[in-house]
Amino acid sequence: MTLESALRIVPDFPKTGIEFLDISPILSQPKLFYQLVQEMTIACQPYDFNKIVAIESRGFILGAALAHATNKGMVMVRKKGKLPGKTVQMTYDLEYGTDTIEMLPDSLQSGEKVLVLDDVLATGGTAKASCELIKKLGGDITACLFFIELSFLKGREKLQTPVESLIIK
Repeated sequence: MTLESALRIVPDFPKTGIEFLDISPILSQPKLFYQLVQEMTIACQPYDFNKIVAIESRGFILGAALAHATNKGMVMVRKKGKLPGKTVQMTYDLEYGTDTIEMLPDSLQSGEKVLVLDDVLATGGTAKASCELIKKLGGDITACLFFIELSFLKGREKLQTPVESLIIK
């Protein structure tokens, strides 16, 4: 079984007309999850980084596994109000309104080399905002890595960094 064939498609989630790609079947099968981590490890080898910045929430699962496999640190990008203490924020536009993401101000050192990681690259709004937030904290983004890229939504075009995706749809 391939990673792509193991994805579960959930119609009309989170809203009508969207086909949600669920990674849960991969996470629940040790051999597939191991394969996914191995493929992510290979995909990030060309890049010099010492921290993985993982985007909420499935990105945390992949980010923790990849950080362990590569012996790197991991930093979380969370939605507003989910991190304790003082945070640094970035507000960005969505299709219907705005959203805000946050990081802890001491999570990155100035000049620290970062790999941005999430499960899916769709329109690129959250990934772009995450990159802007990392730059605001002085981080140096070497690449963005995604398990799945929905190329028809052209999210890659919003990112000004190398982009690696394991599955492109």
